[in-house]
Amino acid sequence: MTVTPQRTVPPLVLITGPEGILAERALTSVMAEVRVTAPDVEVVRLQAAGYEPGSLMVHTSPSLFGGQKAVVVQDLDEASDELQTDLLAFLAAPEPDVTLVVTHKSGQRGKKVLDTLKKGGARVIDCPAIKTDRDKTDFATNEFRAARRRATPEAVRALIEAVGKDLRELSAACQQLVSDTTGVIDEALVEKYHGGKVEATGFRVADAAVAGNTGEALRLLRHAIATGVDPVPIVAVLAQQLRQLVRVGHAGRGRSADVARDLGMAPWQVDKARRALSGWDAEALGRSIQAVAAADFEVKGGGRDPVYAVERAILTITRERQGSGQR
Repeated sequence: MTVTPQRTVPPLVLITGPEGILAERALTSVMAEVRVTAPDVEVVRLQAAGYEPGSLMVHTSPSLFGGQKAVVVQDLDEASDELQTDLLAFLAAPEPDVTLVVTHKSGQRGKKVLDTLKKGGARVIDCPAIKTDRDKTDFATNEFRAARRRATPEAVRALIEAVGKDLRELSAACQQLVSDTTGVIDEALVEKYHGGKVEATGFRVADAAVAGNTGEALRLLRHAIATGVDPVPIVAVLAQQLRQLVRVGHAGRGRSADVARDLGMAPWQVDKARRALSGWDAEALGRSIQAVAAADFEVKGGGRDPVYAVERAILTITRERQGSGQR
């Protein structure tokens, strides 16, 4: 006697949140789980944009040959009134052999459908935006952990500084390191693969400037410019580093993890800022931030020589840092 496995995915699933890579992974996971108990499931995907009225009812109606169906409605937040009406009609009398999966990025469009899904007992999978460096640190750490690889905190930090602007690029960088290397992933390994990235170059320039190392900061800047790096992201990193010093300085004492959570930073960033703050005072930081703001205006079209504008900002920062250390 053949025993049919019991389905583990509920008839209704809602994947909600703006982080695309998390939503895609959630959808892949749900469909894999559906196929465990229904390997021959018929999968239908409906995109909210360009939806034709009545399509949902056609695809969810019982088949002459029976079998399970999974209907994926993507981007409910872009749904027309007709799609929302069709979804509400289906939810009022759902077909027992249909698994309905709905994705919704954000916003109020489709709210009635969202509320009806939740009231109907839908499995809700949240995919919140990953924006802060703390969130990106947790994301990268979990990527390595899922691959059963150990990455040092310094390696994770270096990777985020190099490619952390885009979550998909960060994920791809983690996967590259996992597939192309063996053993513990450390900072030297990240530097080997990603040290030439614009963001990494900007952070090295900023670190040298904030430490008061004029010669090294200018050398790194000139090397970056010579290899085609635009001054704009370098100025952006300088501004970010200085703002972090101010924020951590105002936060006062406390566990790094607690301060990081309150500021939306990663603990290693708090520790790094605290180490750098030992050579700064508030007035010097203020003047440095003003110098970077002036450089930002010039590199974005307000000045004649963007490279000289960045050099002048770096000279101001290192002078202020050296002066703070002497006061």
